[in-house]
Amino acid sequence: MKIQKRHLLLSIIALCSLLLADQYTKQLAVSHLKGQESFVLLEHVLEFSYLENTGAAFSSFMGRQAFLIALTTFVIVLLLWKYLTLPVGRRYVPMRVCMLLILSGALGNLIDRVNNRYVVDFIYFVPIDFPKFNVADIYITVGVAILAVLLFFYYKEEELEGLFTIRPKSGWDKTEI
Repeated sequence: MKIQKRHLLLSIIALCSLLLADQYTKQLAVSHLKGQESFVLLEHVLEFSYLENTGAAFSSFMGRQAFLIALTTFVIVLLLWKYLTLPVGRRYVPMRVCMLLILSGALGNLIDRVNNRYVVDFIYFVPIDFPKFNVADIYITVGVAILAVLLFFYYKEEELEGLFTIRPKSGWDKTEI
């Protein structure tokens, strides 16, 4: 039981640290970029430029804040539930890290949506004219990308049986794997 409490405490600390970093960078964007010209970090490569995004990824669902808040809340609850029901053990640490990244990104953008009715985006990757994004978006993208690699190449099918069901299969909640 001590391992579980320690693990939960470390997870909460990591989640809070990631959230603080996201919110701090957004606050910096508001205070230094809002109403200003783009700040060029690497010419023709990377710029910081303020944007109030009322949509989701690639500005989809523009102005549909209630829907986006509900969807994000559902995803957060689902991820938290799956995170807490994952077997304890080193084998699932990479999956837990991915889930923490996705959770912190979703929570960071949810905080913006609830408080501001928009998400603060400010990072602009110039070479491919990629939409502006923020640190929370990076967490989500990296977490999902690594999770996809883990699901396809790291975990065996039987290790994932309980992940995609409502009720974990027998033995899924064992504390030692």
